[in-house]
Formats: sequence, structure tokens, C-alpha cells
Amino acid sequence: MEKKRYQGALNDKDRSKQKLIQAVGIVIQDKGYTGLTVTNISKAAGLDRKLIKLYFGSVDNLIEIYVKSKDYWVAATGDAGIMIENNQGKDTKQILKNLLLNQLDYFYENEEMQKIVLWQISQRSQIMYQVCEEREQLSSTFFALTDKELKGNDVDLRAIAGLLVAGIYYMVLHAKTTDSLFCEIDINNPEGMKRIKEAISLVLEYAYSNKTQS
Repeated sequence: MEKKRYQGALNDKDRSKQKLIQAVGIVIQDKGYTGLTVTNISKAAGLDRKLIKLYFGSVDNLIEIYVKSKDYWVAATGDAGIMIENNQGKDTKQILKNLLLNQLDYFYENEEMQKIVLWQISQRSQIMYQVCEEREQLSSTFFALTDKELKGNDVDLRAIAGLLVAGIYYMVLHAKTTDSLFCEIDINNPEGMKRIKEAISLVLEYAYSNKTQS
């Protein structure tokens, strides 16, 4: 019978790497993206700061691994990815509606994602650029389907979706950071959240039902 090889050192390394990756999230929640330093991350992990360079090469590589491992954008889209894959250019309105409403719920509940988006829009970084590029790949696949469905119609769905996504981000960040009304709506209140969801659905109904022939 073959003897099992000793895996102690390997397991210790894997555990340490996971602690460092998780520590990135802890620092983001406690200090925001500006707190993502070698010192803060290693302290949150309870490990020697030298391990960051040893295991990841740089703190930027560690942060990138953390952001990608969380699958923020995949989680925020819910089952939209599967719906897009199975879609043949028909009823893309339902896909977009699901995507936006899932994104609203996920973004509102996920403090880490809120901090990540604040980082994305307030500071240029290669990490955030790569994350945005991956998100855009999903958008490109979806819009290729809408182009097929809306061919010959003067509907700028990209602009409409862009405004809705930006509105979701801003309203959530506004509500979470100022705890005040926006256009007399409080999305921290279930009734306010319901109104925003109904407005998203209404905008999409209008966009898809008022198609002007070219």
C-alpha cells in the first residue's frame, strides 16, 4: 500500500493564501479601498507581510485575485448568464429586466461590492480596468442578441441600460452613505425599493413597446 505523502507545508501555504485573500475583504469593509496596503492586509490576516510577495508576487496581484474570486458581477446578474446562453434573440426584455433587478438587490445587500464600485469610479487602476472588461464581455454577448431582436428599430438599448445601471449604483450608494431621500424616495424603505423596481420595469416596457421603424 502506497504511503500518503506529507502535505503539512502545502496545506499551511494554502491556508495562509486563503487568509490573505479573505483579509482583503476585511480591509475593504473596515477601511475602504484606500486601506488596501500590505500592512493592513497582513495585519487583518494575522500573518507576516512578507508572505504577500512570496505567495502572490505583489499586493496588486493579491487584490485582483480577491476581486475575481468573489464573482461580484456574475453573482449580481443572477441567472441572466444562463438565459443569455439559451436565448436566440427573442424576448431579451425579460433577460435585461432580471439582470437589472437582480443587480439592484445584490448591490444593495453587498457592502463589499459597494466599496468595490466606489473604488472603480473614483480611482484609475489596472485591477478595476480588468474587472470592467470582463463585465463588458457579458454585456457584448447580451447586446448582440438585442441587436438581432430589435433589428430595423430605432431603440438605443445600450444607452437605456447604461442609464439604468448607473441609476442603480448611484441610488444605492446615496442611500447607504447619506441615509437620505433621493427625489423624495427612500430605497432603505421597502416601499421606496418597490417604486424603483417598478420604474425599471416601466422603462423597459416603454423601450421595447415604442420601437420606431427605421
